[in-house]
Amino acid sequence: MSKPSLILSVLAGTVVSLAGALACAEDSTPAAAPVAHELTASDVDAWLDGYMPWALRHGDIAGAVVAVVKDGQILTERGYGFADVEKRTPVDPKLTLFRPGSVSKLITWTAVMQQVEQGKIDLDADINKYLDFRIPERDGKPVTMRNLMQHTAGFEEQAKGILSDDPKDVGFEKYLKVWVPHRVYAVGGTPAYSNYGASLAAYIVQRVSGEPFDDYVDKHIFAPLDMKHSTFRQPLPADLAPLMSKGYSEASEDPKPFEIIGPSPAGSMSASGEDMAHFMIAHLQNGEYHGNRILKAETAEQMHNSPLTVLPPLNRMELGFFETNINGREVIGHLGDTNAFHTSLHLFLKENVGFYASFNSPGKEGVVQPLRETLFQDFADRYFPAARATPAVDEKTAAEHARAMVGSWEASRASKSSFLAAVGLVGQSKVALDKKGGLVLPWPGANGKPRHWVEIAPWVWQDRDAHDMAAAQVVDGKPVRWSFDFASPFEVFDRVPWYADGAWLLPLLGAGAVALLLTAIFWPVAAIVRRRYRAPLALDLPALKAYRGSRVGAVLIVAALILWTSILSAMLKDYNYLSTRSDWLVHVAQVFGIVAFLGGFYLMLRNLRAVWGGKRRWPARLWSIVLVIAAGTVVWVGFVFHLMSFGTNY
Repeated sequence: MSKPSLILSVLAGTVVSLAGALACAEDSTPAAAPVAHELTASDVDAWLDGYMPWALRHGDIAGAVVAVVKDGQILTERGYGFADVEKRTPVDPKLTLFRPGSVSKLITWTAVMQQVEQGKIDLDADINKYLDFRIPERDGKPVTMRNLMQHTAGFEEQAKGILSDDPKDVGFEKYLKVWVPHRVYAVGGTPAYSNYGASLAAYIVQRVSGEPFDDYVDKHIFAPLDMKHSTFRQPLPADLAPLMSKGYSEASEDPKPFEIIGPSPAGSMSASGEDMAHFMIAHLQNGEYHGNRILKAETAEQMHNSPLTVLPPLNRMELGFFETNINGREVIGHLGDTNAFHTSLHLFLKENVGFYASFNSPGKEGVVQPLRETLFQDFADRYFPAARATPAVDEKTAAEHARAMVGSWEASRASKSSFLAAVGLVGQSKVALDKKGGLVLPWPGANGKPRHWVEIAPWVWQDRDAHDMAAAQVVDGKPVRWSFDFASPFEVFDRVPWYADGAWLLPLLGAGAVALLLTAIFWPVAAIVRRRYRAPLALDLPALKAYRGSRVGAVLIVAALILWTSILSAMLKDYNYLSTRSDWLVHVAQVFGIVAFLGGFYLMLRNLRAVWGGKRRWPARLWSIVLVIAAGTVVWVGFVFHLMSFGTNY
């Protein structure tokens, strides 16, 4: 079943309340607010019990846990599906452990703020004063803890060692010191989500507190919050291991091994739904849980309300939390993902309500991503609805702005200095126009189809059928950066430079690869045919050498492209290959790639000179040009995307 039918069928009972608000989208006059359901345990339970089981079954998701808190108490906690499909072990919201992924960072950031509160960390000081190794400056400016908490330190993505199945993998301290990711942005201005930065913050907590990070969290956060079924430790302690849900790609497939997170403070936590409810209560109660205080009220307020505005009016980054505002409500939260587990946490600050959902499978076609987003939005529409008026920019201006947005854009969160930059070539975000000239952004809606974006203010667009907004930063009348609500707190999109634009590079590279492959294949075929019919090449010795050299060059380049494609595909498919176990293969690809790309290009130029300096026919002349362009394109891509560089830090 497709994503559209899956999600829309699940939401059949809840879309009614949303429809009233959406009907206002065609009119700039606000309509009466939809009627809210009373937020009671019985209503939430009935709603979830009608929503979740069908979604899990038809999405091939093994299990899920949902917790809702209100006014300092757990309103409800529900387990759905199975923690172990084969044994038919049901999910227990009180005891079953899920992996909330990057939601773990909220624990880490809370630990940081405890140390800020004690005067041991200054949010705006150079973090090097707390470290025993150095983070280099960029443009004369250091990194601060505030930068780490708001993902504006300027680090490129660090992928190596991020996730594996090896329980003997290195600890996060070594992970930090092996290689410091390049700082590719000026500090403070460009959100670029960083697991490295979060782990660095945890290391600082460890150093200034004098306690190992796992011990610190156990003592100063989990214990006072009565989070008895939570840990950052990998592998799990013996008393918690039996409670761990298995993780799946799909419920119908075999379970995955327990995932070891390299930057552990950024995502290694295992926790029950009830424990996460305790954590939500503490933050909604300004740092207090049932008489135990983990933060002073003013510290919690500082953490919840210190926004960094990059692209108004989109959601912003606070200190660790990011905004997920909806229906005019002030909401902060976080999302989290491992390969198997997918989680969202949202705190309605003024309403004193928290919503937590975690799934142990991405499900078929990755359906859990739109499911968790839509689940949160439907919860908000059911209990905190609001009418929505959508004023529209005039059609002429909207069309001009949409056309100006067309092109290739690159995410700020990416590998920039290593061979993994090549992933960015195929991962560039394409902005286009629909048949009516409307804006088409590269992410579909929950129905799997392109979203319908309506420009509601200059360079600000609203998804007509959902809550998301997109906005662009404009310089000299041209958009230079944009993002949308889901990503805007921690990721933006900038124009791809012309020399790296996949719009022309990918077609040229693809055509060139085909030409080189055909040349490599037909070289022996043509030789066999000529031998069979006794028709040798009528070339003098220099021309013959150049001809054979060009064919050798084609074979070398094709082999190098296949090698790099295989390595990158393996790394993206299985994160275990993003580790030292692949270093030798990366070295081989780097050395062979440089020889093949540069040597092959040289051989093509030599052949071009021989062909055009002799009396060859026009097909040979044309093909010699094609081969030079093909090999030259490969060299261009190799230089721009660091396939012709050395090193195994990425």
